[in-house]
Amino acid sequence: MIKLKLIDDLYNLYRNKLTGDEEDIDMLAFAVLEQLDRKEILDLLHEMEDQELNNLLGIYIIESLKGKFAKEGLEDTRPAHYRNIH
Repeated sequence: MIKLKLIDDLYNLYRNKLTGDEEDIDMLAFAVLEQLDRKEILDLLHEMEDQELNNLLGIYIIESLKGKFAKEGLEDTRPAHYRNIH
């Protein structure tokens, strides 16, 4: 799998400057996104292989749903009896 070059470039540039904790990574990601316009973001998406794009969308769906459940206070609410059908 060919990884998005941007990730490799960012890692190589900052691996000795940041600790790699979640706060550093969030800061770096948002700083990069601030510098990109819509066309540049779409260009990066076009460079991704199918699996990378699926992973990205999967993370977006998961995080968006977590946010919605947390916002409504339902994060840990489950029926008393539920079946896993998988």
